[in-house]
Amino acid sequence: MSTVAWITARGLFGRRRFLLLFPLPVLLVGLAVLARSAGVDPTQWGEPIVYGLGLGVLLPVTALIVGTGVLGSEIDDGTLLHILTKPLPRWQVVLPKLAVATGVTALTVAVPLYVAGVLVDSVRFGLGLAAASVVGALAYSAFFLALSLLTRRPVLLGLVYVLIWEGLLNSIVSGTRVLSVQHYVVTLTDRIAPTALLDGSVSLPVAIVMSALFTVGFTMLAVRRLGRFSVAGETS
Repeated sequence: MSTVAWITARGLFGRRRFLLLFPLPVLLVGLAVLARSAGVDPTQWGEPIVYGLGLGVLLPVTALIVGTGVLGSEIDDGTLLHILTKPLPRWQVVLPKLAVATGVTALTVAVPLYVAGVLVDSVRFGLGLAAASVVGALAYSAFFLALSLLTRRPVLLGLVYVLIWEGLLNSIVSGTRVLSVQHYVVTLTDRIAPTALLDGSVSLPVAIVMSALFTVGFTMLAVRRLGRFSVAGETS
């Protein structure tokens, strides 16, 4: 499993798509520092930056780029075939890739969110954002990794989920928030560090249970789907 994780990390850091991870964190921290240094009231810029940009864009987009990249790109370039020819249970392929995707996403997102949280409110709020974003990174990564095995257009479908489901429908139909990772993260943050900037729209039990279901369910789906791949790289 460590070998698969090493190959995944090396491939991920060696691809140009990894460069796409840097602009959003820099933008998030830069805007927070600029607003704080300009003396603007945090109630005016905190929610747009932390919730709108951080939890609404940075977290899901980073998870989408990394989650679809740890396995999807290997399917496209044929690298996955070398792994599939090894006598490894499919879960020993999926779990290391999920761990790498979650780790990279969490690190890329948690640090800038912590900085923004401290600038807008307090250290506790920053820690709450960072901790909740790790849970979100795990759930998102499992979902997007499974998506890369279910379709040839995982990035497109992932954007549909992020922009249409979580962005548009969640603001119109409140019932859709039960299937929104973004709202699980908001609720967890609000419980760890209550603040007027964020208001969890789902209950804490729902956020915890659904985060676990997203993670376990889509991980199992990915394992099952990968198990149906033939040496030719196609499903049977």
